[in-house]
Amino acid sequence: MTYISVTEYAAKFGLSERTARNYCAVGKIAGAFLTGKTWNIPADAGLPLRKTSAKKVMPLLAVLREQKSMKLKGGIYHRTQIDLTYNSNHIEGSRLTQEQTRHIFDTNTLGVTGESVRVDDIIETTNHFRCIDLIIDRADEKLTEALIKELHLILKTGTSDSRKEWFAVGDYKLLPNEVGGNETCPPEAVHRQMKALLAEYNGKKQKTFADILDLHQRFEAIHPFQDGNGRVGRLITFKECLAQGIVPFIITDDLKLFYYRGLQRWPEVKEYLIDTCLTAQDRFKEVMDYFQIK
Repeated sequence: MTYISVTEYAAKFGLSERTARNYCAVGKIAGAFLTGKTWNIPADAGLPLRKTSAKKVMPLLAVLREQKSMKLKGGIYHRTQIDLTYNSNHIEGSRLTQEQTRHIFDTNTLGVTGESVRVDDIIETTNHFRCIDLIIDRADEKLTEALIKELHLILKTGTSDSRKEWFAVGDYKLLPNEVGGNETCPPEAVHRQMKALLAEYNGKKQKTFADILDLHQRFEAIHPFQDGNGRVGRLITFKECLAQGIVPFIITDDLKLFYYRGLQRWPEVKEYLIDTCLTAQDRFKEVMDYFQIK
């Protein structure tokens, strides 16, 4: 067999000699071997095959990213920011109207109102917008404890809760809490249970809609944060739908009680939560159809 030098190989394919030498060193060129300090490359060796590109991004996620970078108003990114933020905050008791939420997103001001407004509602609304941007940017990243904590940090920064010494913003709870009168995971066990939950979820090669709902229900049952669990949990669910190429969903006020029932009864009757979220998903599909997104 005829062999050529690194210099000849580099010239043949228009590479730098350093790149050609690195190909040899990491075994990307079959048959290349070292004699002293000189690489011998088979004369008929071709260029190493490049790695395939990253996982294909679903059309919805691609459009959300594009419109976010454009700061486009009136598109599905704009609609998602307002609908998801308003409804998720409203479930947790925010008094802001959908129009006020829209006004804050559009102008960064509250607008004229004849009623008192809680400062925390305004802060958590603007913070929620930033959380949505984060999950759009990092939708295809592996779900980790660090990412979940980052969402909580963004959501609660600057609120009255963040000024309480016992309230761990961006970290797991320090005090026991309950949800809907039901006991949740004790603080000392949160990290262990979250680690186990994410290991099981991330270990699934192909995540289904039911897998994402199971993750959501178990996250809410653990209730890892002192407050903000519902909103962080719904952000995670939205992110994972985007990551898996599944149409996401937004829980609206008329679905709230069915949603709560579904979470509570999930271990025994999974259809309650699945049916509720499928209804919400159908509504989001209608929005996608309107904006002509496949």
